[in-house]
Amino acid sequence: MTDDLGLPVRIGAVRRVVSLVPSLTEAVAGTAPGLLVGATDWCTHPAELAVTRIGGTKNPDTARILALAPDLVLANEEENRLPDLDVLRAAGTPVWVTRIRTLDQGFASLERMLDEVCGLGRPAWLEQARAAWREVPVPDRPLRAVVPVWRRPWMVLGSDTFAGDLLRRLGVEPLHAGHPERYPAIPVAELNASRPELLVLPDEPYRFTAEDGPEAFPGVPAALVSGRHLTWYGPSLAEAATLLPAQLALRVG
Repeated sequence: MTDDLGLPVRIGAVRRVVSLVPSLTEAVAGTAPGLLVGATDWCTHPAELAVTRIGGTKNPDTARILALAPDLVLANEEENRLPDLDVLRAAGTPVWVTRIRTLDQGFASLERMLDEVCGLGRPAWLEQARAAWREVPVPDRPLRAVVPVWRRPWMVLGSDTFAGDLLRRLGVEPLHAGHPERYPAIPVAELNASRPELLVLPDEPYRFTAEDGPEAFPGVPAALVSGRHLTWYGPSLAEAATLLPAQLALRVG
């Protein structure tokens, strides 16, 4: 089989899985929790997840992962570093890498990973998420928005991002979607000069709040949204279809 990057992966029976991606951890745990034997420190959902923690997404303890003898390690092209994955591959551990930059890619990648790779079938939550997003109304006119993901320096959503695709479906057009970089660093004065109609502030990876973020964009209404629901692809997607529109409608400033 080949993963989302087109890399060949030789996979046998999958009974022990280590996940290096919070979204994928939640996806597997929501389908067959007994399959997971390891996950990163950032894998916070489900809250009751009891597995061996193997470090962060960018600095996993590869020796600890190998000691768990997984049949498969789940990774993502954006969240995990190639040198770490190469260590695992060199030790003979199959590594499946996902590439998800749109909602449709997310649904297809998750279905393939869970059904074809892990042999779990098509989970009910995945169909519920698809149905929920089919019910999202098509917006009349998108609002032009600045969508920061970090501060000091200010970094925003740029081109080809999963979060940007979700926002467009909800009537919000990230102003820097045409930027050559996916998460460009742009001075706040330049962001204000772009005359946004809306400021969208997620609570991760940087934790923006009503007191930390809106004050840098005077006169621009701001919406505080769940970063998990905006950026994770997994069971949270079903809830995101209704939660994110509600949060976008609540403005501060």
